[in-house]
Amino acid sequence: MRRGVRGVLRAGAPAVCAALLAAGCTGTGSGGTGVATPPGRSATAVPSPPKPSASATAPAVAAKGSVTVGRTVATELKTPWGVAPLPGGDLLVGSRDDGTITRVDGRSGRLTPVGEVSGVEPGGEGGLLGLALSPDFATDHLVYAYFTTASDNRIARLIYDERRPPGQQLGAPDTILRGIPKGLIHNGGRIAFGPDRMLYAGTGETGNGDLAQDKTSLGGKILRMTPDGEPVHGNPEADSVVYSYGHRNVQGLAWDAEHRLWAAEFGQNRYDELNLVEPGQNYGWPVVEGRAGRPGYRDPVAQWTTEEASPSGIAYAQGAIWMAGLRGQRLWRIPLDGARAAAAPQAFLERRLGRLRTVLATGPDELLLSTSNTDGRGSPRPGDDRIVALTVR
Repeated sequence: MRRGVRGVLRAGAPAVCAALLAAGCTGTGSGGTGVATPPGRSATAVPSPPKPSASATAPAVAAKGSVTVGRTVATELKTPWGVAPLPGGDLLVGSRDDGTITRVDGRSGRLTPVGEVSGVEPGGEGGLLGLALSPDFATDHLVYAYFTTASDNRIARLIYDERRPPGQQLGAPDTILRGIPKGLIHNGGRIAFGPDRMLYAGTGETGNGDLAQDKTSLGGKILRMTPDGEPVHGNPEADSVVYSYGHRNVQGLAWDAEHRLWAAEFGQNRYDELNLVEPGQNYGWPVVEGRAGRPGYRDPVAQWTTEEASPSGIAYAQGAIWMAGLRGQRLWRIPLDGARAAAAPQAFLERRLGRLRTVLATGPDELLLSTSNTDGRGSPRPGDDRIVALTVR
């Protein structure tokens, strides 16, 4: 299994991808060094992200929707963050502060320890964050994790061998990308494989807004890479994993039915954002926050006050983006009409479950929603943290 960091500008490489890498970010362990990759290596050629036709139309989406809370899937979870659905209906859930992964039986809710991700160093908003399964999980059994270490945030893959004893089922992390800036706040952390089978990651600027506009830094970006962590031909600049920039703290990634990429991110004092993400575009932070109409910066498709949202995970179902709110303690529905909002966002579950972290689409009208009340900023209730099943329209 190859190791090493990819995602830096390579001298003399053809200009076909996107620019980057955090200067001075180093680390130890498996993987590369966070500096230029060896001469002669080229970005991996894969198709560009699917681009919907400008004339593509989707069925009309109702302005108003509905949410029905169904069964509780799991309880007694500690600082859950990343959630990855397994084939067959079970879930893998990561604990931000413990650095462990637990398997949740999708029918009984029984919790079985899978193992600890070595190298995780939690602190503030950092720790074991996003999880994603390899597109070839059925054959390679790889789980991808985004996590904080003593020196950086990084992405690694681990073999999951469920034949081994509980608690000992994870292999050693194989780091595919290191050098993402870390901080007590704004570590980003969401990872997901897109329709193009490439791995996308949302990062944060660690409270240093200048990183978001610095194309040589991995902070405050959305990244796109191969499953091996290589830059992808089709990214905005040569031999770089940077896909878009000018972000403050991205914790939500999802694709709609036309393969458009959407991202949710935290604002500072004024507006949180839902953005339609396009390669090479500048989403404004820290120059602008929310809609500004300024040339050179992309405005969000929808925005909220920080009291109403502080968004984390998002999912697409029933023609709408569903966005989990932490501080806002509610689930937002944003109906879509192509690349724009079809109607004003609608709130559900306000303060009913507390802080909401991750939302996953598990069927045409089914979502799973996790709470985040044990993260040090919530008020835990009996049974917290939990995952509940929702039916949405």
